Amino acid sequence: MSQSFAGVLPLLSALAVLVGCEASPRVETDPPPAPPLEQQEREFMVYSQIEARGIRDPRVLQAMREIPRADFVPAEVRDRAHRDSPLPIGYGQTISQPYIVAFMTEQLELDGSEKVLEIGTGSGYQAAILGRLAARVYSIEIVEALAQRSRALLEAKGIANVEVRSGDGYGGWPEHAPFDAILLTAAPDDIPEPLLEQLAVGGRLVAPVGVGLQELVLVTRDEEGLHFESLLPVRFVPMVGEAERD
Repeated sequence: MSQSFAGVLPLLSALAVLVGCEASPRVETDPPPAPPLEQQEREFMVYSQIEARGIRDPRVLQAMREIPRADFVPAEVRDRAHRDSPLPIGYGQTISQPYIVAFMTEQLELDGSEKVLEIGTGSGYQAAILGRLAARVYSIEIVEALAQRSRALLEAKGIANVEVRSGDGYGGWPEHAPFDAILLTAAPDDIPEPLLEQLAVGGRLVAPVGVGLQELVLVTRDEEGLHFESLLPVRFVPMVGEAERD
């Protein structure tokens, strides 16, 4: 056997082994299931209506992604839950459009340690967002049926740090004052004095103010007193009760 032919034999043997072997079977894996349609719509709502319009607080964005707005609207308007518009919730009240909820929440600059007062529980959606972002939330709703409905819904969702009370929010909740943040979801002619008094030093209050033409106002308190800043034009249901007589 020549030296050159002898060198070829190992290569032929290796080739025979390869030809005789069966390829390993290809493992087919199923793609991960798509998120539920409601979750997809909620993600798109946050991306297109809220983040795209300048909301940057990551905690606010995450809360808006996690809290299903559709659960807080009546069944007859559930198919419109993720549109950029307010929706009726009964008793002449509305749930605010998603962008306004996010904008007002971001203005409070919550870090998770705060005690928050909300005037106007309504559907309970804003209270749920605040509950995800603050230590404790006290929410007052003047329409008793809405207060009961929102309280039951928040309890069912396990949001235990939100307390809902039926009553007129004009006087605030003095037994739990002062508050690090206060948010109004109905518009008085002027911000009630008791609410300004219950704002803690270093606190922030956000409220729609005015009749007809309204503006969203930010109030901050420091050691020198209260400071008012107009943020943007808005349209909210009017604050009723004692605020109408003020």
